Amino acid sequence: MTSGTHPSELAFFSVIASSPGLAAAARSLGVTPPAVSKRLAQMEARLGVPLVIRTTRRMRLTPEGEIYLAHARRILAEIDDMEQLLADSVAAPKGMLRVNASPGFGRSYIAPLVSRFMLTHPEVQIQLQLSVDPPAFSSDTFDVCIRFGEPPDARIIARRLATNRRLLCASPAYLARHTVPSTPKDLEKHHCIGIQQGDEAYGVWRLTTERGGSKTTELVRVHGTLSTNDGETAVNWALDGHGILMRAEWDISRYLNSGRLVQVLHEYQTPDADIYATYLQKHQLSTRVRAFVDFVALSFQS
Repeated sequence: MTSGTHPSELAFFSVIASSPGLAAAARSLGVTPPAVSKRLAQMEARLGVPLVIRTTRRMRLTPEGEIYLAHARRILAEIDDMEQLLADSVAAPKGMLRVNASPGFGRSYIAPLVSRFMLTHPEVQIQLQLSVDPPAFSSDTFDVCIRFGEPPDARIIARRLATNRRLLCASPAYLARHTVPSTPKDLEKHHCIGIQQGDEAYGVWRLTTERGGSKTTELVRVHGTLSTNDGETAVNWALDGHGILMRAEWDISRYLNSGRLVQVLHEYQTPDADIYATYLQKHQLSTRVRAFVDFVALSFQS
């Protein structure tokens, strides 16, 4: 857009292009035909190109006018979108909000928070979908996704809701029948319960230890007779004594506290599993997205 062009000129030219002639455009604009002709001539003189070919019977755009019109309409639409976003940012949250979470965490934590959120924001409609495999970070299928682990894509806004660790554990009955592992290599001799979820490499566990200020990570290919894509099922198998499980702390803490599961290889760290609310940058001004993410974050902190 040439320096000096004002949005009012874009709107003016859009009206001209949509009218059969300058007289009709003048009626739409509420001015006289000479005023329209004068303003159009001033625009053409400043731009240095003709925008409209005028005849006694009709008016048509020049190729330069067609280009000007296409850009004018796009810019005006973007201005309208911006103003709507700004208006929405200060308005009360309302409209459809699409939320995605994993089945176990979604049922236990997110669904109850959705219920509480609706008590204070009745004009919001929420669709909560629980899926084993999370959507791609760049997907626009959902407005907010509750995920484990920080997204690698800088275009995604990620707000950490809570810290979370993955722990290795097994039932006392299983450990009584087998030697308690003391190194990651020992896991190769054990029955390990596999969970196939997301993009993580199935059957490969990464364990990190820190000594003397340096970290060492070992990749262990584990084996077992049981695997699933459902975390709750895997936890139940571990409780039944079928093997060693790697699972998020939020999912097994009550069993560790009660003694039904026992943590092993305490000194080794597994990949981070902090809990994040993620959403695309274009949703950052959405009142309902911000209100929901703020509500969930505050709930995890309390």
